[in-house]
Amino acid sequence: MRLPSLLQFRILKEVFKALFTGPYTTKFPYKPHTPAEKFRGKPEYDEEECVGCGACAEVCPPQCIDMVDGEEKRKFTLHYDDCIFCGQCQANCITEKGIKLTLEYDLATFDRTKARTSIEKDLLFCEHCGAVIGVIDHIKWVVRRLGPLAYANPGLLLVSHKELGLAEREARRLKEFPRRSDRIKFCCPKCRREVVLAD
Repeated sequence: MRLPSLLQFRILKEVFKALFTGPYTTKFPYKPHTPAEKFRGKPEYDEEECVGCGACAEVCPPQCIDMVDGEEKRKFTLHYDDCIFCGQCQANCITEKGIKLTLEYDLATFDRTKARTSIEKDLLFCEHCGAVIGVIDHIKWVVRRLGPLAYANPGLLLVSHKELGLAEREARRLKEFPRRSDRIKFCCPKCRREVVLAD
């Protein structure tokens, strides 16, 4: 009589295990499946935490995040139909909370316009020439990170005072010769150089 081999014992063990524990597979799509904790699903922006720095758009390998500066706003558009869910946007977010990968994975749709999401952030302009300097939320984040050291920079000081309501936002004066008072204004590097040289 031939004795059962070790392999047959392993197979029998798996058979009895499956009888009592049930199948390993899920019943998706009939029943929703909860993925593992570190699952890389649909990325989503957090409007409160995102500062609009554009790091996510810079590091995205398939370039599925569009960053477009309008007249007053910077718009970020995330295309899920191009996304490879690599997690680079989340890993390189300067606030670590601005964009997160969720556990959502069922993104099938026939309408490609539903396969994108967007957020907008207010832009900060040079008060002398009108050039885009950055996003107001990003500058505020820098001020919070620097703490008291932000008072060494006139531009950062102005942004923090305008946020507190201690300073009024002035209209942009385009193409005027720089004056001494322009040293305490939010200017781009080119205009700040002109102001310092003229002073």
